Amino acid sequence: MLTGIEHTLELPITPEQMLAYEQGTLVQDAFPHLRPADREFILTGVTAEEWAEGMSPPQDEPPA
Repeated sequence: MLTGIEHTLELPITPEQMLAYEQGTLVQDAFPHLRPADREFILTGVTAEEWAEGMSPPQDEPPA
């Protein structure tokens, strides 16, 4: 999403959990055992590394 590079992750989820998510269960309820970064990946396809790099302020700018 941020870089155009396609990533995959193997996550410990069941087909039943994925079906529940696909049918509208909130990601945090469908996959309560996953780290927030893993749930974000399911939602957006953005990895924790991409998030940190893409959402961090540039090195020459102080944080807001």
